[in-house]
Amino acid sequence: MFKSTTLLRSALLAGCALSPAVAFAQDATPIAPIDVDSDTLTAQIMQTPISGARINREQLRQIQSSTSDTGALLTEIPGVSANTGGGFSSMPAIRGMTEQRITILVDGVPIDISCPNDMNTPLSYVDPQTIDSIAVLTGIAPVSSGGDNIGGVIAVNSAPPRFSTDGTTLVTGRASSFYRSNGDGFGGGVSMTVAGSNISATYTGSYTQSDQYDGGGDDGMVRSTEYKKTDHALALAWQHATGLLQIKGGIQRSPYEGFPNQSMDMVDNKSWFLNGSYDGYFDWGDLELKAAYRDTDHEMDFLEDKQPGAMPMLTEVHSFDGSAKVSLPVSGHDTLRLGAEYHHQWLDDYWPPVPGNMMMGPGTFVNINGGTRDRIGAFTEWERHWSDSLSSIIGIRYDRVESDTGDVQPYGTGMMQMADVMAAAAFNAADHKKTDHNWSGSAIFVYALSDDAALEFGYAHKVRSPNLYERYSWGRGAMASRMIGWYGDGNGYVGNIDLDPENADTFSAALALGQTDGGWNLRIAPYYTHVDDYIDAVFLQDLTNMMGMPSGFVQLQFANQEAEFYGVDLSGAVTLAQTQGSLTRMTLAASWQEGNNLADDGPLYHQMPFNAKLGVTHRSGALELNAGLEWTAEKTRVDATRNEPETEDYALVNLGAAYTLSGIRLSLNVENLFDNAYDLPLGGVSQGDYGVTGVLRPVPGRGRSFNVGLSTKF
Repeated sequence: MFKSTTLLRSALLAGCALSPAVAFAQDATPIAPIDVDSDTLTAQIMQTPISGARINREQLRQIQSSTSDTGALLTEIPGVSANTGGGFSSMPAIRGMTEQRITILVDGVPIDISCPNDMNTPLSYVDPQTIDSIAVLTGIAPVSSGGDNIGGVIAVNSAPPRFSTDGTTLVTGRASSFYRSNGDGFGGGVSMTVAGSNISATYTGSYTQSDQYDGGGDDGMVRSTEYKKTDHALALAWQHATGLLQIKGGIQRSPYEGFPNQSMDMVDNKSWFLNGSYDGYFDWGDLELKAAYRDTDHEMDFLEDKQPGAMPMLTEVHSFDGSAKVSLPVSGHDTLRLGAEYHHQWLDDYWPPVPGNMMMGPGTFVNINGGTRDRIGAFTEWERHWSDSLSSIIGIRYDRVESDTGDVQPYGTGMMQMADVMAAAAFNAADHKKTDHNWSGSAIFVYALSDDAALEFGYAHKVRSPNLYERYSWGRGAMASRMIGWYGDGNGYVGNIDLDPENADTFSAALALGQTDGGWNLRIAPYYTHVDDYIDAVFLQDLTNMMGMPSGFVQLQFANQEAEFYGVDLSGAVTLAQTQGSLTRMTLAASWQEGNNLADDGPLYHQMPFNAKLGVTHRSGALELNAGLEWTAEKTRVDATRNEPETEDYALVNLGAAYTLSGIRLSLNVENLFDNAYDLPLGGVSQGDYGVTGVLRPVPGRGRSFNVGLSTKF
């Protein structure tokens, strides 16, 4: 084993020092300091550990009482933020790159956008109560981690199958439940495995529900924040001498989820999936085969806060994935990885007529008619250990992305629908089929400066093609265009068939310092990304209300522009006291970033302002205590094109305690201890409140909440 392996493990621990007890925006609670074995991460999505962080089962167990939103809990990782969505559907962003620009994998499989508002995000299909780990790569991603992205990687994984080791039948599992005072939220999760020495079966299920939450101070109820969701999955596994075969299927149902910053809400979402994989381990190398299918039926309309009225919007999506990857140890110093991937997406998006409504009838509005997006990719990657202190990963990949769709139609041909009538005619006369040939590459180097220091640096050129909504959303009417967009800004968006793929060039570095015994560690990670043909939006017209008066919202069209992102992430930890059976530790995390549209010399939309988190944890036997402080700076760099609101700076305090007795863990914590009022920097505008009060404001953050959690394993 190379000397650098031990050093890189130390570097990873430095990179994964996260704030343990900090309240953050909307619906999440901090996690404890993370200790990770780099070999585990290497087996997941990254071979360059300094740029990675991993939240394991123990950290997830500690926050299960405080959040049902997997995306929001990732904001504890420096460089990761979350754009506000529904109660379990926030949209993660890495270093200013939104969800559409990063690779999100659930058990190694991507999940497609299947809503014009991106309400059912990939991470909405998993629950913190039942997943086993989350790995996040904020730095340069090796090409083997996926194509068609220009940001980082988020990989959510279920627990690996367990088998009996003594010839008897193994029965094991976990169960948890929670209650949250703010929003009257409650739910639970269970996982149970029955296994022999070669065959294993695991059931996982979860339920979560919440009413609308209250903002801090005098902000009152934040409308359109209720939700309800149920998940079930069954996994079967068979192991033999040289490999592991797995099959997993599941269903999800969400009968409703409010979205405070959207015109619409989700009133139904049904999804089922079937995944299969084979991992083979041979003398000549390792083989990985995967196949997956997912079917989703999604419906939007108005929940109570946005009624009276109705406007049903239906989306049907089918997707198929297949991949084959091999890892070949060609020498004692070199490993070669080869892979091929295929991804197919089919999407129908249509809006049934509303009886008696002259604008929304008499026919069905066809937004996307059998849209398809097919991607075929292949990569080769070379990992080499040049010496005890220097290693590298260099790779190149090609992705062919082909998209197409059928003809569309407006609700009708009346005078009030004329903007959509003319837009549909122009769209149908155009050639819809587009094919992109995308080449990406990355080169990453890790150098061990000493036993207590390591440096990672690298460069990547990554390419992403437009999604189906960016290309094919065609409506020019005010109402039709306002139904498109995942930005939470209330504006209307129009697609652009002629969009070019985004091309991003990233330079990234990370310096990790720390003691091998874990006494202290520090990680500093600067980065710079330049994006040609960045898909942003340009102004088309001001939108007016039914009386012809300005509404305060605008209509925009997706367009290629030029952008840049730069910043630095900082994290560290230090042991304050340690005795036999007890440990007191302090952690710090901070991020600063800026994103600029170089075409108009203005800020990009939804860029997180500077934020810092300080936390202290104490563990003594079965007792756990934690306290944390988060400070977020004011947000004054806003996107004028979208009328993005500014937000004030704020500080939040969180306290928590837990005790484990006879295998049962009881946790109590309070979020936003002083009930401070604050606005979410990435929350957009509160449209749920606007429809009732007539006052347009940013989405308020969650006020004080007392949370109780109970969990056990057997």
